[in-house]
Amino acid sequence: MKLKIGIIDYGIGNWASIRNSLSKLGFKAIVSSDHDQLKESNLLLLPGVGAFKPAMASIKEKKLDSFIYKKLDQGIPIIGICLGMQLLGRSSMENEHTEGLNIISEDVFPLDQESCHIGWNSTKCLKKNSLLKKFENYDFYFNHSYAFLTNLENTICETSFKTKKFSSILLKDKVAGLQFHPEKSQFHGLDLLKNLIFDLCEYA
Repeated sequence: MKLKIGIIDYGIGNWASIRNSLSKLGFKAIVSSDHDQLKESNLLLLPGVGAFKPAMASIKEKKLDSFIYKKLDQGIPIIGICLGMQLLGRSSMENEHTEGLNIISEDVFPLDQESCHIGWNSTKCLKKNSLLKKFENYDFYFNHSYAFLTNLENTICETSFKTKKFSSILLKDKVAGLQFHPEKSQFHGLDLLKNLIFDLCEYA
């Protein structure tokens, strides 16, 4: 049985590349904002790219926030990628203070006032995790200027940028956040994404 991945279309994000990557990995991927189309998904995915405030406004307008809470209560896993990871948080300081989904009760802050973190970088595991540990020495593609602080309760891996460190992978029960783009990180990024989906779905 193919796992069905519901990519949440909130009007902002790079869902085309992630859908193509998931299809190549053998998953059945759908892109929708329609609750009925998404409700049979084995896992939900919040894609990245864009700004926090308009993304949250769109999510609330489409009532996707209440849908996400309902599916999490039912035990459906969710993965947030880049901006999608940040939207899982309590709030962001991007442009102005904006409340997030508060699934992960932490805030998002600017990395650096003058530059973005764009390009390849590695992750360092701060907690024991057999799945993610094997990807520690590989580089992944980042493109962001805001992030969660490191050493949070749910931080699994951190990444260094200039003089700052930030959480590059968060994990809380059935919720995972990846600050990098696995779909743009070649073989190792796709391999991490595939194994993470299987692990969250408890699929063998």
